[in-house]
Amino acid sequence: MATLLLDDGTIESNLDEIVRELAPLGIYLKHYDPGTSLLFPSLLAQDVLSDSEKCHIVELHNSVFEFLQQENGYLWCDLLNLHPGSPNLQTLTAAYSQYHIHTAPEPLYVLAGEMIFGFVKPDGSQLQLLVQSQDYLHIPAGVEHWCSLTGSLHFKAIRYFTAADGWVPNYTGTQLSDSQHKSH
Repeated sequence: MATLLLDDGTIESNLDEIVRELAPLGIYLKHYDPGTSLLFPSLLAQDVLSDSEKCHIVELHNSVFEFLQQENGYLWCDLLNLHPGSPNLQTLTAAYSQYHIHTAPEPLYVLAGEMIFGFVKPDGSQLQLLVQSQDYLHIPAGVEHWCSLTGSLHFKAIRYFTAADGWVPNYTGTQLSDSQHKSH
């Protein structure tokens, strides 16, 4: 279940309050537990997955979450699988842990592990959102954010796409606030 850290150090774990805090940014967060993880628990626990295992996970996920693709016009999806042995892990971490925007929405459904997202609110304050297994997050195009793995370095999520270059980061130059540095 998601957790929110506000700029003043307040920690919020009530989903309704988190959704309220994210609403001014147009960010959508929902917790779905359809039980699909029970169909492939061993695959969620292992670091390295073959292409056929990745396809299996995506197909099972899509059989339950087809409505997400239809409602939002997602053209395709894939499996993001990050772990300590992932190739280019440090390069990816460096690329996405700076504030950036995308030209298309950044939607994902977390299957396992956790990721931290940072956002700038309209008033300039910053907040951090920890997403975990069964959280669905939709960040609209143009919303300034960063993301980073937690210390576990494990994260599996279905990423949805509306455009081929939609997830390419366009850096904004915004610096993390002091309170964000302490907890990042």
